[in-house]
Amino acid sequence: QVRLVESGGGLVHPGGSLRLSCVVSGVTLDHHVIGWFRQAAGKEREGVSCISTRGSDTYYRDSVKGRFTISRDKTKNTVYLQMDSLKPEDTANYFCATLYGSTCNIPGIMTSSRYLEHWGQGTPVTVSS
Repeated sequence: QVRLVESGGGLVHPGGSLRLSCVVSGVTLDHHVIGWFRQAAGKEREGVSCISTRGSDTYYRDSVKGRFTISRDKTKNTVYLQMDSLKPEDTANYFCATLYGSTCNIPGIMTSSRYLEHWGQGTPVTVSS
């Protein structure tokens, strides 16, 4: 029984910060690639960030580089997404997922649904003044 539960979303002003948490149960976190995705209302899902099985390989989409940081805490089986300098265009439902493979550097891993293994329901983030 694999379960991913996201938390930490909310309403923030532009320029504000949030830290999202993804608690993973039923699997050993170190054995799975974890990705953060977001989907805004009426728009396609897009990959936000990814961290490899050992945390040595990370990925960020260009629009969040320098603002978001992904990390994992193996003792808590949790992956975090620290989001700073938030912009209105970051507004979306954010969810985490286990991904097939052992690295984030796989063509299509953040865009193809074929790589999605398990995912949570997400936590909504709204950035508005």
